[in-house]
Amino acid sequence: MPLIQLVVVLIVIGVLLWLVNNYVPMDGKIKQILNIVVVIAVILWLLRAFGVL
Repeated sequence: MPLIQLVVVLIVIGVLLWLVNNYVPMDGKIKQILNIVVVIAVILWLLRAFGVL
């Protein structure tokens, strides 16, 4: 996977998560769980992209 594509995907995920956190009215605990799930998914995706998993 090209490095530029990797950076673009990370930026898009970050912007989407920021938009959800700021503009979607949710309880704080639900937002925290959502953030944790997204971060874990991104870490697993990165590990798979770099061939660690």
